[in-house]
Amino acid sequence: MNQHLFPAGRLVATVSVVAVLAGCTTFSKDGGFNTVSNVASERLGKDAVVVKTDEDRNAVFERTKELLAKPLSMDDAVQVALLNNRGLQASYGELGISEADLVQAGRLPNPSFTFSRTHSSNDLSISRTFSIGILSIFTLPLATRIESRRFEQTKLLTADAMLKVAADARRAYVTAVAAQQSVAYAEQVRDSAEAVAELAQRMQQAGNFSKLDYAREQAFYADSVAQLAKTRQESVSARERLTRILGLWGSGAQYQLPDRLPDLPASRPDLKDLESFAMQNRLDIQAARLQTRSVATSLGLTKATRFINALDVGILNNYETDKGHEHGYEISVEIPIFNWGGSKVARAEAIYMQSANRLAETAVNARSEVRESYSAYATGYDVAKHYRDEVVPLRKTISDELLLRYNGMLASVFELLADSREQVGAVNSYIEALKDYWIAETDLQQAVGGRLPALAVAQSQPRPLTQPVSPTNTEGK
Repeated sequence: MNQHLFPAGRLVATVSVVAVLAGCTTFSKDGGFNTVSNVASERLGKDAVVVKTDEDRNAVFERTKELLAKPLSMDDAVQVALLNNRGLQASYGELGISEADLVQAGRLPNPSFTFSRTHSSNDLSISRTFSIGILSIFTLPLATRIESRRFEQTKLLTADAMLKVAADARRAYVTAVAAQQSVAYAEQVRDSAEAVAELAQRMQQAGNFSKLDYAREQAFYADSVAQLAKTRQESVSARERLTRILGLWGSGAQYQLPDRLPDLPASRPDLKDLESFAMQNRLDIQAARLQTRSVATSLGLTKATRFINALDVGILNNYETDKGHEHGYEISVEIPIFNWGGSKVARAEAIYMQSANRLAETAVNARSEVRESYSAYATGYDVAKHYRDEVVPLRKTISDELLLRYNGMLASVFELLADSREQVGAVNSYIEALKDYWIAETDLQQAVGGRLPALAVAQSQPRPLTQPVSPTNTEGK
């Protein structure tokens, strides 16, 4: 009998050791969120929170209320989005799902117990079997290692999703402020065109203005009214896109935006080695590397178990009336007769090659995105600076000279108002160029991993925009 029980004893000892090791796989206190929080702090200088309780919701509400109490800045818009964007909160759920898979992978498989009782005439037979999947126990450490890497990958992808929400908030903010600013100048164009149209009508009625010139001014006024309506609608759409990304509704959606975009930084830093910086800094590349390693480990497990898919060991305790008690053990193993596991290995190898190629694709695309976004960033800065330092000042000089001529009765009011429209056009072009620059900077930050190198930080210096000449603004300022 001892010979029969010895293997069973070894089995119990093995299971006990693995059970102790498996007990080490438990849920973490932070649920993997510390990675997201650290990325938000280090790369954005912002706080990322996961909302689970009423206390969390109240804290987010109070923080948001504080941020919305003043005109919303670009940085504050990013913080509001990180606090309130429900899609981002939903993505945080991936952390809990992945950690649950990790903990489950570290748990022992449940044993099975079989009991049967049969009898015939004077004979009674009782059979009791306690069995467990021994193959699952032996592969437990490797399976846990695979899920651990997947959990780390999920942390990186979730942090990357947080960075994307921050970038989307910056883009939406820039677009909304620029659209609001364009509305103000479109109103000036409409007012100027209305004044010219009224003056043209009076002069045409007095016989001092041709029908053709009168029709031209009326047509321009009609077009300015339509353009103003279109610009207002674009502003509403841009603001609503921002509101959705910020996750605001009700009274929270009544936030106030500043009158203008931040001006250009004092200088444009000469950024170098951005591709290398992106390779080290981008979270999607880091996640793809972990994915490839995880698949490689999974491939090794598949090859190791290609012939044996199931291996169960059980302890027997039988009783029969005429034989008494019987003790022993049983082993159940799948015999690879029809399926030698070749398809499993081929599938695992294909998945590995797929993962490796996707990693290479991610890296190649990242390098291209860095080059493209840096070109747009540099061009956007130079164009906006050109409008600010060259085009707008020249338009102001022309307006000042024309105003002097008008005051000396050397230029007509129509020339003055026509020049005012052209100056507004130049200012609008500068606003558009400034918007393109800030969006390009955001794209570049995202392309390199959410932040520019430390030496690339530059401060912006606001400058007042030149006000166009109008009938109510005779100083040209």
